[in-house]
Amino acid sequence: MRVGSFVLAAQFPGQGQGEALHRAVRSAEAAEEAGLDTVWLAEHHFVPYGTCPSAITLAALLLGRTHRIRVGTAVSVLPTAHPVALGEQAALLHITSGGRFSLGVGRGGPWVDLEVFGTGLKAYETGFPESLDLLVRWLREPSVAAAGERFTFREVPVVPRPSESLTDTEGPEVVVACTSPASVRLAAERGLPMLLGMHVGDEEKADMVALWRSHAQAAGVDGDAIAGAAHVSAGVCQIADRRTDAVEALTKAMPGWLKQGLDAHVTVDGRARAMRDPLAYTELLCGLHPVGTPRLCADRLAATSERTGITRFALLVEGSGDLAATVENVRRLGAEVLPHVR
Repeated sequence: MRVGSFVLAAQFPGQGQGEALHRAVRSAEAAEEAGLDTVWLAEHHFVPYGTCPSAITLAALLLGRTHRIRVGTAVSVLPTAHPVALGEQAALLHITSGGRFSLGVGRGGPWVDLEVFGTGLKAYETGFPESLDLLVRWLREPSVAAAGERFTFREVPVVPRPSESLTDTEGPEVVVACTSPASVRLAAERGLPMLLGMHVGDEEKADMVALWRSHAQAAGVDGDAIAGAAHVSAGVCQIADRRTDAVEALTKAMPGWLKQGLDAHVTVDGRARAMRDPLAYTELLCGLHPVGTPRLCADRLAATSERTGITRFALLVEGSGDLAATVENVRRLGAEVLPHVR
């Protein structure tokens, strides 16, 4: 089992953006010190839900500050990025970090980001498969040309080529955030592992893994690749000597962050949005994920792995909103939970 942290650089009420980003960086450094396997970095624009606008840029900083831990994006949003530019950055990080970088990508949402970056709503609604395929080709082939609906260009060499890394891996892994049967099928047909969100429980994640396997088999994906698909389960982790204390730490802090963060999202076309109740959502997350004593957290991770077949976890550790508490949470995850699940 590989356990990592999930870092949003969340801006809690009363905090500044610099404070949120400092906590994100420090918690990532603490994750390496604690022996975690990966730090997964989120990306958001124009909202306090997450103050990191470029997960791959923050990944570059953290790869330079660390020596062992893997750093991944969760996720880089493809509809607002050019897949070749993102591919070049991913190749650069793969090579210069000695293969410690993972590229998670997703479709994002129908947000005003599409207007600001000039890609338009169509890039979100129908353009994701084309962008994903172009990105994967860039990371796997020596030269690439495009003749698609969004991207058309002559053949150009891939520089730097990920395969030129002085490691045993040909290129960075690509993980796809999946929230619907359509996105599961998209990832499966390309043999790409999934990142599954923290808003769904074990049963739904198990169903998505089974659906992925079915589509991958139908698409002729290699059997070994199907059996070895390293899907990632996102969740929340808060550790305390008593479960009630862990739950209280999250229910005091997270609803305020969720309300101001989610309320700030603006759709590009004015469509209505269904908003979760912040407190009810926090309580749901506490019930789904490792929140409680170290033993309870270890058992929760083991149960999820057994029910879903997933062996990689990205755990939100900053739910208290406090720097010292976040670092301590990471330390306890490494010292008191990991020994029970490895």
